[in-house]
Amino acid sequence: MNITLIGMAGVGKSVIGKRLAEALHYEFIDIDERIEGKFKLRLQEILNRLGEQGFLEMEEQTILGLGPVNHAVISPGGSAIYSAKAMTYLKKHSVMVFLNAPFEMIKKQIPNLSSRGIVWQKKKDLKLLFQERKPFYERYADITIDIRRDSNIDALVREILQKLLPVQATGL
Repeated sequence: MNITLIGMAGVGKSVIGKRLAEALHYEFIDIDERIEGKFKLRLQEILNRLGEQGFLEMEEQTILGLGPVNHAVISPGGSAIYSAKAMTYLKKHSVMVFLNAPFEMIKKQIPNLSSRGIVWQKKKDLKLLFQERKPFYERYADITIDIRRDSNIDALVREILQKLLPVQATGL
């Protein structure tokens, strides 16, 4: 079984994902890190070079190129939800966990949009982007974890694990 963490940038997919992978003795796969490693550039620089559409295609190719992985926690970028192919692949091969944080928390986690590497941030403000993406995350989610400002990483990992047990029993 694989677990994919979805949600907005700044929600903590990488931090929570690493801790969850440790707890399960799973591999941790960060799609943004793979893209940065391929180009040897920061995400924002890649986005600047490829443009938004080119970046989305690279993100999709990176996800589809994962091949057969098992026992992995996967953290795609927040924009992965714009690719039906990538999301179908992830949904088929993993349990989808939506890390749902309130907008105010996301806003505090992303103080500088111009350097964060967020797709479509130039056309929309963060609030509109949040409102646009949230229904996608909800649609793809098998499990939703609500994150609050005072959330503890270990407590969130325990909550994910508790919610995964019934999902595992169904054979997902």
